[in-house]
Amino acid sequence: MRIDIITIFPGMFAPVLNESIIKRAKSKGKVKINLYDLRDYTLDKHRKVDDRPFGGGSGMVMRPEPIFRAVEKIKSQSHKVRKQKIVLLCPQGERLTQKTAKRLAKNKHLILICGRYEGIDERVRQHLVSEEISIGDYVLTGGELPAMVLVDCLVRLIPGVLGDKNSLNFESFEGNLLEYPQYTRPAVFKRLRVPEILLSGDHKKIESWRKKEALKRTKQKRPDLLNERGVSNG
Repeated sequence: MRIDIITIFPGMFAPVLNESIIKRAKSKGKVKINLYDLRDYTLDKHRKVDDRPFGGGSGMVMRPEPIFRAVEKIKSQSHKVRKQKIVLLCPQGERLTQKTAKRLAKNKHLILICGRYEGIDERVRQHLVSEEISIGDYVLTGGELPAMVLVDCLVRLIPGVLGDKNSLNFESFEGNLLEYPQYTRPAVFKRLRVPEILLSGDHKKIESWRKKEALKRTKQKRPDLLNERGVSNG
């Protein structure tokens, strides 16, 4: 997978892209991540990427020219992939879910545009962007943090990135269920004991217990997921 990120603050990404699973995925050649400073694609000496909104109003709006120029440059460098999916990170987008992440992870080339200020020129949405993604119903200073969240979410879905390929099958939100309770050594800590079933060695019983606990936890914490799954939460 190739992920290109267009931002006016490329320096924000280093701590995330150069640590943990993303760093390992890059070193293995599983993903290539490029950062593009939007100011490099402006035409004026002040490298201006924003301007006042037509019709009046508070704040500034991101100009279309540098964004189009940056995307055109990226496309010209990508000869192996004919079609790229261009994603705008913004509050108005589709809410990011595990299902959405799995769909996006099937793309070989993603271009992420980090929004800023009061918004982005509508011509970018209408004639350039493939889809818009939001990480929640709240407003952030810009699209950089959502882009980092999306990248982290996508990279771990790339085959061969995680050490245990089966771990993806037992995570929260798989099958619209939260993950079952997890325990590790010691078996007794401050007189608090691990459930005996997990020490039994009976894998069928353990699997059954985990399914029941996952359903119980989901009913308690995220009953809305059960509605989506078509299961009564009563």
